[in-house]
Amino acid sequence: MMKRSIFSLLLLVVISACAYAQNNDTEKTIKELSKAKWQWMADKNVDKLAQLFHDKAKFVHMSGTWKKDEELEIIKTGSIWYKNADVKDVAVEIVDGTAVVWSRLKLTAVVRGADAITEFTVTEVYTKQKKDWKLLALTFSSVRDTHVIKH
Repeated sequence: MMKRSIFSLLLLVVISACAYAQNNDTEKTIKELSKAKWQWMADKNVDKLAQLFHDKAKFVHMSGTWKKDEELEIIKTGSIWYKNADVKDVAVEIVDGTAVVWSRLKLTAVVRGADAITEFTVTEVYTKQKKDWKLLALTFSSVRDTHVIKH
């Protein structure tokens, strides 16, 4: 009986450690994907973004909400040019095949020809499709510079 209890406890510890390591790897992957997305947006790399964005993705900005094709066109034409996203903090939560990223950042952009520097908390939702992560939602929330993301 004692051997069985010790074995069960050790098995539980090993399974927990594996799950923790796997979750950390997924968080790292998602953080890297989010960072790459900001660079692709700055570079106006709509080919990479088209692969990343889910076909049913929605984008919520201060001036409206639109879908994948509209967001790609806005980026391609430079209607909004995401010149630089200076990310200050990132929090990631993984639940089953969904990842949510909260990024605290200062966005330097050109919007309809005018320079804009704005503090945001951006919420990104990714969904796992086969072996790839797809961006399903991206929402900009204008915040005060004292805003803090809870980890």
